[in-house]
Amino acid sequence: MRELTITGTRTFPLDDGSLLLEMSTDAGIVGYGQPLSYGHRRLVMAAVDELAGYLIGRDPFRIEDHWQVLYRSSYARAMPILVGALSGLEMAMWDIAGKALDEPVWRLLGGPTRDRVRVYAGCNDAARARELVDQGYTALKMVSERKPWRYLEPPGGMEPTVRAVAAVREEVGDGVDIAIDLHRRLSPAMSRVLLEELRPFRLLFAEEPCHWENVESLLSVSRTSPVPIAVGERQVTRWGFREVVEREAAAVLQPDIRACGGIMEMRKIASLAESHYLALAPHSGAAGGPVGVAASLHVCAAIPNFLVMEGGLQRGEGLFREPLSFAGGFLELPQGPGLGFEIDPDAISARTVDPEPLDRHMHRLAEDDSYAD
Repeated sequence: MRELTITGTRTFPLDDGSLLLEMSTDAGIVGYGQPLSYGHRRLVMAAVDELAGYLIGRDPFRIEDHWQVLYRSSYARAMPILVGALSGLEMAMWDIAGKALDEPVWRLLGGPTRDRVRVYAGCNDAARARELVDQGYTALKMVSERKPWRYLEPPGGMEPTVRAVAAVREEVGDGVDIAIDLHRRLSPAMSRVLLEELRPFRLLFAEEPCHWENVESLLSVSRTSPVPIAVGERQVTRWGFREVVEREAAAVLQPDIRACGGIMEMRKIASLAESHYLALAPHSGAAGGPVGVAASLHVCAAIPNFLVMEGGLQRGEGLFREPLSFAGGFLELPQGPGLGFEIDPDAISARTVDPEPLDRHMHRLAEDDSYAD
């Protein structure tokens, strides 16, 4: 095999809110990655250009070495914008390596520990839950009522969320797993109250009931919760997960491959979690994009402590020449080389949009116009 050299990168803001990264080589092999870009696509695109300047003219097979240089060379190593850009670049190098070797990435990671990967889809009402179960899903995730939460809510404030979960459980029965995403909206005290209310519905996990930055507060919720706690979509690198893992402040970790550092970093986070018997349920949000889902599949295939993965509805329709294969609640492992998909260049052109201004996700309480999560 001839030596390869990285010759350039391009980024494309797509109409689904995601950011697609393309990396070219002097051998004509093209790799793809997907950096995290929620509400900050202009900044992430600039960060990709900044980091890619180092990679031009270098060997794409030196993935770990390039990762170490780019991560450790910044003044503050865990800056999410830079780590998101690095995640996309790292994915693209793995894609190139697999294509050059004519092997899927999951084989390069040590081979599969499973033959397919269980995925869940999002729903917020019983009718949608029934549709998804009829499509073959065996796991669903709900989102708490989309409203600002106060530090303490009266009982009536919780009722819409409790009723919605009850209705979905009644609709799908006990044979389907249900999780709930609380989006950090609650205080620790309110988290404990709501999770106790949700006890009868036997949830798979409750995602981010409160902010995770104060691990002691998260731990206080986890130790008293009747529902396993999941956290991690906003953490970057294994160091960002270290204290949560060592304190066992959550039962499930949810690294996002577009944000945490990429393919090998997610694999390292999984190994860290395995030493404390914690499970992985990788995140891939609505604006994540199918390239990130495909990259996650390769890691999920190769780790022993996998639980379930988000992203079942993001299979690459309208971007991949052949979408990811779904059946019976599982995504099949990609069998093609690299990340295992082929992108339609015409689709990139048709779906590229101007990156939007910063979305501040503002939420204010109606009663006094104060900011709330």
